[in-house]
Amino acid sequence: MDNEQLKQEIVRLKKEKNAVILGHYYQRNEIQDLSDYIGDSLALAQKAEQCDSDIIVFCGVHFMAETAKILNPSRKVLLPDMEASCSLAESCEGSAFARFKAEHPDHMVISYINCSAEIKALSDLICTSGNAEKLVRALPEEQKIIFAPDKNLGGYINSVTGRNMLLWDGVCMVHDAMRAENVLKLKIEHPDAAVIAHPECNGALLKVADFVGSTKAMLTYIQQSGKKKFIVATETGILYEMRKNNPDKEFIVVPMGDNCNCADCSYMKLNTLEKLYLCLRDEKPEIVMSPELIEQAKKPIVRMLDMSKQLGIIK
Repeated sequence: MDNEQLKQEIVRLKKEKNAVILGHYYQRNEIQDLSDYIGDSLALAQKAEQCDSDIIVFCGVHFMAETAKILNPSRKVLLPDMEASCSLAESCEGSAFARFKAEHPDHMVISYINCSAEIKALSDLICTSGNAEKLVRALPEEQKIIFAPDKNLGGYINSVTGRNMLLWDGVCMVHDAMRAENVLKLKIEHPDAAVIAHPECNGALLKVADFVGSTKAMLTYIQQSGKKKFIVATETGILYEMRKNNPDKEFIVVPMGDNCNCADCSYMKLNTLEKLYLCLRDEKPEIVMSPELIEQAKKPIVRMLDMSKQLGIIK
């Protein structure tokens, strides 16, 4: 089948099987177009809770589909390619982290949502890039904290809050590979552009950014800004949404290195139209987790949501 036929079959199967397709901002353009909802991982998992669909197809990476399953344990959750992992999640292996946690028994564990269900189950509180700062500020100053798995996000939160959280040594290979010197070169070439960066980027790059924020925060910033040009330090998939919402504005991607003009997550791009079609047709690969793991992993997510409501971050 060609792409148009695949799209027609996906739409047909989705209706026939009462399925919902959730697409992350970093997915291929054609998958974003077919998704019922586009967003970041937590927002999509929450959106699934509000639907009455029997099947959730998560077009993202493995930990995101796990989060959807944790919040929707009675539903069938599918991931088009089970190999769609995440370098950040992979950087924090369960048994190694459990040992690290045991070495610091007086520390509370805050884990970024970009981690496996196993790490979530070892955590006291989950955060997102959008709410991490406010959640950390809400905790007593004397509270000792382990922050995992992203040392860049944790380091950024330390820098803006004055905390001294103990950081697990993990990174997103895409964001961490972007360099401040490449941003400065682009800034010289485009002096009228604002630099916007995701806090998963390294500290040196964040220091030269005009705005640091989550994917959603960056989208909002662009729409509210009077600037017409933006240098973007995050995965290139987001440019599709940025351009759709702001056709009159220009976006320049910060490359991962000196030998390419791209910043693509190879894991995110594993999901394709054909795999999405096969996933819906065969109802697999399916995310399967034990009830015990789901229960333990859900606790710190619920705590995050409760704290976020108390702090007015979400309604």
